[in-house]
Amino acid sequence: MNSLNSATRARIIAALVEGVSISSIVRMTGVAKTTILRLIREIGPACARFHDAHVRNLGSTKVQADEVWSYCGMKAKNVPAELQGTVGVGSIWTWTAIDADSKLLISWIASDRSQEAADAFIRDLKARCMMRIQLSTDGLPEYFNAILKTYRYGEIDHGEVVKKYASSKPVPGTSPKSAASRYSPGRLLSIEKRPAFGMPMTADMSTSYMERWNLTMRMQNRRFTRLTNAFSKKFEMHRHMIAITVVFYNFCKTHGSLKGKTPAMVAGLTDYRWTAADLCALDPMWVGERAA
Repeated sequence: MNSLNSATRARIIAALVEGVSISSIVRMTGVAKTTILRLIREIGPACARFHDAHVRNLGSTKVQADEVWSYCGMKAKNVPAELQGTVGVGSIWTWTAIDADSKLLISWIASDRSQEAADAFIRDLKARCMMRIQLSTDGLPEYFNAILKTYRYGEIDHGEVVKKYASSKPVPGTSPKSAASRYSPGRLLSIEKRPAFGMPMTADMSTSYMERWNLTMRMQNRRFTRLTNAFSKKFEMHRHMIAITVVFYNFCKTHGSLKGKTPAMVAGLTDYRWTAADLCALDPMWVGERAA
């Protein structure tokens, strides 16, 4: 990586977290694809270690969680029999939790949609928050089961937000089986808010910020963009780009609702807005106090 100067490294990372594909970056910068991939392998683990050690001891009280689908290597229907059930091949579910007040991405894990993944996700979320939180999720039963295993009564309030949609209507002039029809949004029929654990407040039961984060992920991480050939080919690279996206979102991306501050600034994790150059300057071997 010594062949790339700091400005070029920052330019490449800035393009990656704005949804630009690797092939497009090659054409824009003239940097070889293999060099860009090596940069991702360097910056991704550094971001993952930084997030793991630094995004902790949070004062969050209202948290929203969800899981977003993507795939690696191939669609689930094309996975050969000998690889069925292998995490990292076929469908990938990225579990994320966001602070509803600061918009900080608290916790994430890329895995399958199993109970084991939910257990690991909820354990990680608990380890990062100091306060009693109200957690809002969809009606996936794995959340409730994981909470029962991880929290004692009085440590968390859990509310479920269950949305029912009508089947997507065919786009006029197209086949019902076409991509345009299959990916058109269904009409929202109803929203049910129900307490699941503890004493959650109905007014604070919401997954709106989480759904907005899912949109941000699909727009700003090319590997999550539907109907393209920019999907991840290797699970390792998929996780590296999620780590980079999360740190960029928390420390570099400002929000109008936060009066121009980043989520990390509002959460008290930093006192200034990071740039892509700051992100690239993370020490690849940095492990922080917890992991030292």
